[in-house]
Amino acid sequence: MEIRRDVFQAIADPTRRAILSLVALQAMTPGAIAENFDSSRQTISKHIQILNECELLDQTQSGREIYYHFNPNKMKEIADFIEPFRNMWDDRFNKLETIMKKYKTKK
Repeated sequence: MEIRRDVFQAIADPTRRAILSLVALQAMTPGAIAENFDSSRQTISKHIQILNECELLDQTQSGREIYYHFNPNKMKEIADFIEPFRNMWDDRFNKLETIMKKYKTKK
């Protein structure tokens, strides 16, 4: 049975978010990524595999080395999904601010 992960499960983990932050700056090999963490290389490889399965990372091969690259298109999909919620909360906070200003001026 194959477990299918989605991008939200992938970015829920702080280590995977840290990996995305690293790779967003420059393409990196699994070994170079692992050097930034106290976890074992095998653990980091599992995190990379999950990010790759969810298409948050792209990979290219150069000789014997595999390089992982950040996939901004997939992150845009996440941002596009979240945007309506952000707008809703911005609107609610703006309304609350208006109410609070009215209350303050009445005092």
